[in-house]
Amino acid sequence: MTQMDGKAHKTRTTFRMECGVAIAIRATPEKIWALLTRAEEFPSWNSTVTSIDGKIAPGERIALRVPNVDRVFKLTVSAFEPSTRMVWQDGMAPMFKGVRTFTLIAKGDGTTEFSMVEVFAGVMLPMIAGSLPDFGPPFEQYAKDLKAAAERA
Repeated sequence: MTQMDGKAHKTRTTFRMECGVAIAIRATPEKIWALLTRAEEFPSWNSTVTSIDGKIAPGERIALRVPNVDRVFKLTVSAFEPSTRMVWQDGMAPMFKGVRTFTLIAKGDGTTEFSMVEVFAGVMLPMIAGSLPDFGPPFEQYAKDLKAAAERA
């Protein structure tokens, strides 16, 4: 079971690497979903994102930019279940693929469990894993930023 402490949890095997974070947010899933799906507003609340071009909607392609990285990440929104679950992915299996899953679970106490898990997998992973950044700190910051924005009055 994932801890809802806002701390990143990581695992790695030869052909699979995972980083995830989970946190309890005192807001409705709908309020959090609105933050997660308004691409143009991301930089106003999320310090781990410089910009997102495109529409965050089912089957759409988005271009994600992050601070201090020259690369533009071109992602596809491959799952979109409003106020519940969303998946962004890029790459090509079996070579190398990244899949980021966002999940929202409403609790009876007025909070929502938010989790974000990124899985990198493929036969190229052993060759490029050393060049990938540590996703732990930005994932923790992402969860912290989302919590702060969603809980704002």
